[in-house]
Amino acid sequence: MSYAAERAVALAAVREAAALCQGVQAQMRVRSIEKADQSPVTLADYGSQALICSRLRRAFPQDAIIAEETADMLRSEDGSMARSGVCREVWKLRPDATEEEILQWIDYGDQKAFVERYWTLDPIDGTKGFLRGDQYAIALALVVDGMVEVAAVACPNLTLSVYPEVAGCMAIAVRGQGAFLHALDDAKEVGPLHVSAVMRPAEARFSESFESGHTSHSTSARISGALGITKAPVRMDSQAKYVAVAAGDADMYLRLPSGRAYIENIWDHAAGMLVVTEAGGRVSDVRGMDLDFSQGFQLSNNTGVLASNGKLHEALLEAVSEAL
Repeated sequence: MSYAAERAVALAAVREAAALCQGVQAQMRVRSIEKADQSPVTLADYGSQALICSRLRRAFPQDAIIAEETADMLRSEDGSMARSGVCREVWKLRPDATEEEILQWIDYGDQKAFVERYWTLDPIDGTKGFLRGDQYAIALALVVDGMVEVAAVACPNLTLSVYPEVAGCMAIAVRGQGAFLHALDDAKEVGPLHVSAVMRPAEARFSESFESGHTSHSTSARISGALGITKAPVRMDSQAKYVAVAAGDADMYLRLPSGRAYIENIWDHAAGMLVVTEAGGRVSDVRGMDLDFSQGFQLSNNTGVLASNGKLHEALLEAVSEAL
């Protein structure tokens, strides 16, 4: 399949969501709300999910959506102020929506079990980065029979060295068709994405999560030393790291378990994984296994994530194996 319709809808969906997120930041109205798991979530997370799920349901009404948020908190008595804030932001782009429709749009993403065809969404990947004014991403992917077929990653604060004139970008990929960069402001295609040509590990530059709770920085440092890498790691939030690898701004990305019990969520990796592989790179877990998107909302058959330009992957796997 060409997935032309899915590609177009995905690109438009993440772009509209990015506009909402940028608007929240520009007006300095960022509010952090504590969820039950104590991770920060903002009004922009909910608004982004509402907009994207609405577009997906309208275009592909039979498709399931596995997304990060639900509207449960917004529907509660304690969530009334947050609910009003979310609706206020959505109404700037969808003035005809009702409050109940917006809540329903968010809950379209409440699928958690595996089905043959589904979309997976992180409405703001890297919420802490968003709150700091650093890197964040809106990440959307279509999974069919366990294979990621379409991916769109909007990075409003990312500028890549290969396309320095583009401030704010979107990476789009379809399996077997390559990965491409679009400008966020006008959605025009800028050009293809290609991983770096670096072949010697000592010359590599790696990227890792900014938050130490998401990856073990000390283990990364040991791996870097074993590979002879002297360049400082590029630490940033979100799947912007995958886009950086796909564009050659980084040669590898390490997401190493910070605890044995931690299991990755699919929405944190599905879109970025396809962008890197379609740009010529490779993504696996720390054992070299492909990421398994057939287990519901988590990568329960995988441990950690490694992304590289492909040429460095075997050396990276060996170093990680020794370090772990």
